[in-house]
Amino acid sequence: MDASVVGIRLASGVVAPLVKKLFQGEGAGAGLVDRPLRISSYLARREKRDLDAADLDKLASHLVREALRAPGERLLPPGEEAGVSAALAATLHALGDLTLSDVEAVSLGPRAFARRLRAAAPQTGLSRDAELFHARLVDLACLHILNFFTQRSTFVAATLVEQSRLHAETIAKVDELLTRIPRQDARDSAFETRYLSYLAHRHRTLTIFGLDLAPGSARWPLDAAYVSLEVAGPPPPAPWGPGPDGSAAPRVLPAEQLLTEHRRALLRGEAGSGKTTLIQWLAVSAAREPGGPVPFVLPLRTLTRHGERLPAPRDFLAGSPLAGEAPEGWEGRVLRDGRALLLVDGIDEIPEAERGPARDWLADLITAFPGNRWLVTSRPSAVRHDWLADVEFSEVTLAPMSRAHVRAFIERWHAAADHAPPEYREQLLNAVRSKPDLARLATNPLLCGLICALHRERRGFLPSGRKELYSAALSMLLDRRDRERLLRLPYLAEEPQLQLLQRLAYWLIRNGRTEMDRTRAEALIADALPSVPAARALGDAPAVFRHFLERTGLLRAPTVDTVEFVHRTFQDFLGARAALDEGGLGELTRHAEDDQWEDVIRMAVAQGRPRDRAEIMNDLLKRGEGSPRAALLAYACLEEAAELDSRLREEVTTAARALVPPRDNEAATSLARVGPLILEVLPGPDDLDDEAPAAYTVIAAAGTGSDEALPFLARYAVHPSEPARELLAGFWSRFDLARYAEEVIAPMDPAPERLIVTSDDQLLALSGFTGPPGLIIGRHVSRAALSAFLRRFPVSALSLLHFAGGADVEFLRGHGSLRRLSIDAWPELEDLSGLYGLPLEEVTLSPGRRPDLGPATASWPRLRSLTLAGDHAPWSFHRVDPSAPLEEIELQHAPGDLAGLGRLRTLRRLQLGHAWRPVAPAAWDELSLLMHLQELALPAETLGGLVRCPGLFSLQEVYVYPYEEVDPAVEERLRSRFPGVALLELQEESQP
Repeated sequence: MDASVVGIRLASGVVAPLVKKLFQGEGAGAGLVDRPLRISSYLARREKRDLDAADLDKLASHLVREALRAPGERLLPPGEEAGVSAALAATLHALGDLTLSDVEAVSLGPRAFARRLRAAAPQTGLSRDAELFHARLVDLACLHILNFFTQRSTFVAATLVEQSRLHAETIAKVDELLTRIPRQDARDSAFETRYLSYLAHRHRTLTIFGLDLAPGSARWPLDAAYVSLEVAGPPPPAPWGPGPDGSAAPRVLPAEQLLTEHRRALLRGEAGSGKTTLIQWLAVSAAREPGGPVPFVLPLRTLTRHGERLPAPRDFLAGSPLAGEAPEGWEGRVLRDGRALLLVDGIDEIPEAERGPARDWLADLITAFPGNRWLVTSRPSAVRHDWLADVEFSEVTLAPMSRAHVRAFIERWHAAADHAPPEYREQLLNAVRSKPDLARLATNPLLCGLICALHRERRGFLPSGRKELYSAALSMLLDRRDRERLLRLPYLAEEPQLQLLQRLAYWLIRNGRTEMDRTRAEALIADALPSVPAARALGDAPAVFRHFLERTGLLRAPTVDTVEFVHRTFQDFLGARAALDEGGLGELTRHAEDDQWEDVIRMAVAQGRPRDRAEIMNDLLKRGEGSPRAALLAYACLEEAAELDSRLREEVTTAARALVPPRDNEAATSLARVGPLILEVLPGPDDLDDEAPAAYTVIAAAGTGSDEALPFLARYAVHPSEPARELLAGFWSRFDLARYAEEVIAPMDPAPERLIVTSDDQLLALSGFTGPPGLIIGRHVSRAALSAFLRRFPVSALSLLHFAGGADVEFLRGHGSLRRLSIDAWPELEDLSGLYGLPLEEVTLSPGRRPDLGPATASWPRLRSLTLAGDHAPWSFHRVDPSAPLEEIELQHAPGDLAGLGRLRTLRRLQLGHAWRPVAPAAWDELSLLMHLQELALPAETLGGLVRCPGLFSLQEVYVYPYEEVDPAVEERLRSRFPGVALLELQEESQP
């Protein structure tokens, strides 16, 4: 509570001296000899025993006069001043009747203390308004009385004595309590150790897709199998920056670091993308980390298998061998302490009707136990995009496997399949690099495993086209694997199985779904069995369904009552086969605008007869007259058409040429989906002068993900479009690092200004530049690799994000080409002396600790912009070279006196930080010397001082920090003092 709260605006300098007159001078010791230690023992005595009525009347009258003289609305009706003064004197006189000690009074707080004082005083007999004014004055006086008590040395000593007594009582009571109840900490610790050991063992292996190992070896060690995937999350802040259309690119980070960036995350990923594997990795990693979080793996499909309610914490271990063995309430204690890592797997794997209650269950747990980390997984379309937004979940998506991830997976798969010929691995790696279709298919661990298995099954040979690849995979899964393994099971040829499976696929496609009820699947099979009599060798419809589910590997059951294809690729391929068999070509092309049907149409062209292809293509061309999407789809289908009339092929190509260059990001993405074929119609750099079309053309070409795009992209390395060249610098992780660095990055002229580097391998791959580049260094780049790179190449700009490079920046000493430097979140950094004397022009320092800036900032004579955020050692404006052409300073913690600021006469933009307060009028004097200052950001509370500040004739904009309220009276005086100056709120992203 302060004066503004009670509604009377009186400065402390007015009230405090009046209140102090009530009390006598400082005494010695803790004041323990006066029992009870009454407040009356502090009252002023002078030569009389007590402060008399005349003194109190004089003091109360003075306080009333000052309150009425204060600015603001008059709160007391005229003519009632004397009555309030008398009532206030009587109330203050009641201080002598309180039996409270000063310690007890302070512990009450000012409001409760004021109520006790008014209760001890006689009734005032005042009117309603006068009584309210009197009550506010008493509140204000009590606030200062308690403040007076806390400043006395006797109060401090007495407080320590009282605290010691209370501590002793508390210790005695706790000791007594501990003797009555059994100790839980030892039991908790022992069980926790056992539980974490069980969890690490339980999730340490994976099922190996496509490998037939010796008995007892059918599981793959997680440590050997795990490939670190990436997740794409919300766009990052600068310096990553927006794309050419103004939209920021998603931030990509290693999946296992997801929960270090987001305490609560909803992770979306396609079937087979690695969501469950990531859950296992996080659980095992946490279980092995000393002092780490306690993981709870909660697979929803298992927890609700028989329609059970989702579990309370005490049932988190239900179904495990350790169920019922935990000490009573252990789960709740872990959650209350914020030590839990809750891994909720498969929102999409429970029936849709149960997803709403599941969301309520999550929200209730988070409300009850808010301090823990959460990861929830789902397929992309299972829940809406903001499904958990109101409980502060970040949404991220598992990114497709990069080329490096695919290479690592193939190497680890072949290491597990140690009986495969060693040359198979190299053959497959070369095939993935050289065959765009194969590379586009190898986007997640499930399909990578399939490709590895198919490659080994066919003794090192893989088909060249998508149709042939999918056909071979189906043949392996449906026929050859069981037959060649001599399993003693009823045999069913491949074709009858395809006939039944394609009916399931086409039903899903027609109904816009990727999963169906088990009963629906069995009914579709039962309807088809009379037409496919060979399938009766397996039994009735439920038996055939079980065969598909358990033996083929093509179907999976996300829940006990639903089924889906293991990957959408197989659903689309088989659905296209069904459409061709039924003669439903018109139904296919009617859905040309629906991206759910895009691959179905392409696979129909791939599998159809020449007449079928021509009919589909002609229909797409007709629809393409008013639909760019249909025309692009027709062009994409050319890649699938083994035979097509040359005239029709030319018509399709002409229609596609009319759609280039792309004019926005959506059009560029649509072109990229066509694949490498689109490179034939995209314009080269000589045909594009405008910046935006050139940038979108680069997006379209790079989006194909094909090595065939490299020569095309290399031609844009010298294009004058800065957005296009910046995009080129950002796409290199999608391609072979060394080749892209040599063919695209090295010839870029001018050299890239924002080249993102996330690994040592990328630094090593860089072979040269046309001039000093600018680098953005990620957290996984080592100091050794960066130091070695800087010895080979000069750089003009360096941004270190979450860098773990030791305690100093000695590797930058003497780097004479460095003009721009940004350090963000480098917690180990302590010594910045390595920056001394560098020709820096723009510097941003937000290291995360308190490094000593030392004399470094005074040694930068070219400095134009300086930003200091986060914690750092005390800093002064005197530590800037006054001859530097400094135009901009952003501080999070500016010194209160602003000493030395006035020397920086070229300054145009200044941020002082939301915590800055002037410690003396000299601060405003320093500010007034900035004759060229145009923009100033400072706390709203200090605007009153700015109004009185002389000079500042160039000021154009004044910013206050977000969520700060500006006093209307101060704002009015500010506008009068600086007419024409805009008063604005500083945007979050512009704060240091």
